[in-house]
Amino acid sequence: MLHGPNLNLLGSREPSVYGRVTLAQLDRLIREHARRRGMRVECRQSNVEGQLVDWLQSAEGAGFGGVILNPGAYTHYSIALRDAVASIKLPVVEVHLSNVHGREEFRRHSVIAAVARGQISGFGTQSYLLGLDALAALARARPLRAPVGESPHPRRRLTGDVRGARG
Repeated sequence: MLHGPNLNLLGSREPSVYGRVTLAQLDRLIREHARRRGMRVECRQSNVEGQLVDWLQSAEGAGFGGVILNPGAYTHYSIALRDAVASIKLPVVEVHLSNVHGREEFRRHSVIAAVARGQISGFGTQSYLLGLDALAALARARPLRAPVGESPHPRRRLTGDVRGARG
């Protein structure tokens, strides 16, 4: 679980948008949800773009089977994070607490979504738990042999806003 910039301020930053749950409380919810599903989760937060890139690039070597990523503001403009997600073999699920598609225009575009396995937004802390469930389902699924030139795992976007749903 990778939390991007400003998520260390959860609970106090714009509670009307992001809720009152702190990052420590959210991480506990995530770990407990994972434990009940027989999964192990490591939660990390950084305000530094390069640190998030390093963690993405090293995830497979560290033994992780997937990544849940809330890129925060980097969602909208970080080509470095986008390229890091595109360059790794592990599935990455992009998550957001708020419904980014129902907010300011600049928040409605994600440079990450096109290279992530999916995007879940608008369900508050539940977005993260749904992200874990998505990774668990991917781990259980056996990939079917895809036609030549096609991925057995097409990219999909899951969102709390039907207007933002594609595929």
